[in-house]
Amino acid sequence: MSENTGRKMPNAQRRDEALDNLDKAIKGRERKAKLAPLGVMVTTVVVLAAIVGGIYFASTYTGSDDSEDQTETQAQEEQQYPPLPNGPMKAYPKEVSCEYEDEGGAAKQVDKPGTENIPTDGLVKVNLKTTAGEIPIELDRGTSPCSVNSFESLAKQNYFDNTVCHRHVKSDQMGILQCGDPTGKGTGGPGYKFDDEFPLNGVAEGESQSPLTYPRGTLAMANSGPDTNGSQFFLVTRDTTLPPAYNVFGKISDEGLATLDKIYDAAPEGDGKPADEVKIEKATVS
Repeated sequence: MSENTGRKMPNAQRRDEALDNLDKAIKGRERKAKLAPLGVMVTTVVVLAAIVGGIYFASTYTGSDDSEDQTETQAQEEQQYPPLPNGPMKAYPKEVSCEYEDEGGAAKQVDKPGTENIPTDGLVKVNLKTTAGEIPIELDRGTSPCSVNSFESLAKQNYFDNTVCHRHVKSDQMGILQCGDPTGKGTGGPGYKFDDEFPLNGVAEGESQSPLTYPRGTLAMANSGPDTNGSQFFLVTRDTTLPPAYNVFGKISDEGLATLDKIYDAAPEGDGKPADEVKIEKATVS
């Protein structure tokens, strides 16, 4: 029979046990959320973040105001999810083929993008002129070439012109503005869909639902499940935790982030619409 010495469990041991419990909780939630669209994942990630915060507090709090413990807790909270991988696990060839499969009716009639000899190197500059200000973005063919090919094609066909950014999410763990649907309802698309790319192709198969940090300034595709990318995209204004299920295909300039910060600051907390309507008046490829 072991003795109860009355000594408190060391912080490190309590932290390890708490993280083990968290890992089990995450895996359980991942199974349920495997096919969840972005809206469901927002809720899931916020709940998980709350769990993480509670566990770190419980595993380090000793009843004292020791500054070392507080510093350790803050550092752990900041590092709770890994960053995006550096790139695809398997390098792209110089050119790829893209498949754009018919999907429902188009919210605005456009031609499908080209599908052959799509380059995987180089940047494409696009300026989104909005009612809130300019948002210059830079598309990177080296991360998600089929996403860049589609976005560039849609922009050149004026698909994004005079469309409302229908969704804004603001919380401690997330800051995004979602655009790209001519209906303004979050249900419209270009009449085709295409496959997931990076960062999904940059993680091991067993980590396809493990949360990652999409850093501030990221440009990514929205979707309603695996391989359902269309025209809707989101701009990340605060480091945001999501699974690697959303194609990253570019970055937002400092000028664009300044515009997005104004939208973020004015927006209410939660998942809804911007405080004031944000409309893309013109998307220009340069």
